[in-house]
Amino acid sequence: MQGLTLYNSVSFEASRNLTKRYSTSFTMGIRTLHKRFREPIYAIYGFVRCADEIVDTFHNHNQKELLENFKNETYTAINNGISTNPILNSFQIIVNKYKIDLTLIDSFLHSMKMDLTKQTHERNTYDEYIYGSAEVVGLMCLTVFVEGNKEEYNKLKGAACSLGAAFQKVNFLRDIKSDFDERGRIYFPNVDFKNFNSISKEAIENEIENDFAKAYQGILALPKDARFGVYVAYRYYKRLLHRIKVTPASRIVNERIRVPNNEKASLLFRSFCRYQLNML
Repeated sequence: MQGLTLYNSVSFEASRNLTKRYSTSFTMGIRTLHKRFREPIYAIYGFVRCADEIVDTFHNHNQKELLENFKNETYTAINNGISTNPILNSFQIIVNKYKIDLTLIDSFLHSMKMDLTKQTHERNTYDEYIYGSAEVVGLMCLTVFVEGNKEEYNKLKGAACSLGAAFQKVNFLRDIKSDFDERGRIYFPNVDFKNFNSISKEAIENEIENDFAKAYQGILALPKDARFGVYVAYRYYKRLLHRIKVTPASRIVNERIRVPNNEKASLLFRSFCRYQLNML
C-alpha cells in the first residue's frame, strides 16, 4: 500500500509541475487556495492541459488518434481507479473522490475534437465550444470547492460557467495571432482576422465584461477556503483584459499582450489586502 501511496503522490506532483511550467497565472491562483484544494485543481488543470497540447502542438503526429487514445485512457483510468499515466492517475483520483459528472468530461473532450476540424465558428458552434472547453472546467473546479454540496453547486453553477467563459475569451483575444498564424483558427464568430478592427474588438470585450460581472457575484458566494484563490485568478484576467482593451486592434493581431511579473505580484498583494479587509 505504501508503494501505491507513493505513486499517487508522484502523480499529483507531476500535475503540479506541469501546471507550473505551463501557467504562472493559474499557479498563482491555485497557491492561494486552501491546501486541501490545491492538488485537486492541479490534477484538473493537468488533464485539461494534456488534451489541449494534443490538438494545439502535436502537429507532426496523428492528433485525431492521439486524442482518441487519450479519451479512452481517461475513461479506463476512471473506471479502474488507476493509470500508468501519472497525469491521468491524479485526475481519476479527483474524479472518483468528488464524483465529478462524466458528462463534463465528455463535453470537454468533444470541444478538443472540434479543434481538429473546426477553423471558424458561427455563434452556435462558438457557444458549444466555449461550454466544452472552458465552462465545464469551471464546473469541475466548483464540484471540488463545494465538496459534495449539491445545493451550493446548483446555486453557483451559472457563475462558474460565466467565469470559465470569460477566462477562455480573454485567452482567445490574447492569442488571436498565434491561433490564426499557427493553427489557422479564428474562434470569434463572424470575425475576419485580416480585417480585425476596433468595432469587432470592442464587441468581444463587452461580452467578456458581461461574463465577468455575472461571475463576480458567484465568487463572493464561494466557500471561504476557495474564494481568495478564485478571486486572484479573476483579478489577473480582469487586468489582462484591461491591458488588451487599451491596446489598439492593429497591435492585438501582431503581438501577445501580457501582464508583467511585477504587476502580477502587486495584484496578488492588493487582492490579499482587499480579502483580509473584507472588501472584495
